[in-house]
Amino acid sequence: QVQLAESGGGSVQSGGSLRLSCAASGLFYSNVAWFRQAPGQEREGVAIIGGDGRTNYTESVRGRFTISRDNIKHIAVLQMDRLTPQDTARYYCATGWHFELDPGLFRYWGQGTQVTVSS
Repeated sequence: QVQLAESGGGSVQSGGSLRLSCAASGLFYSNVAWFRQAPGQEREGVAIIGGDGRTNYTESVRGRFTISRDNIKHIAVLQMDRLTPQDTARYYCATGWHFELDPGLFRYWGQGTQVTVSS
């Protein structure tokens, strides 16, 4: 069983950047993903990276966010640039066997880190 811990959230102005990290207590499973959830909304898939390095992003963040992973250090990173107020949410990392941005497919989750973007 792997434990995940996110860090790097905070408050920034629109147009700014944040770098989120997800540290695993052991090995990641095949895929590592970032999700986000704003108050009153469903959890949304943001980005995913497979063990082979392939990536996928939800359309609203494509070109602004970059997901990466370090399998030696057991860390996954979400670099977020050109942030907008619509990116405000709690961000979670998760790891699992499926290369899909479907939260129902992921068993292991961190506690999340809050990202707030002001206009």
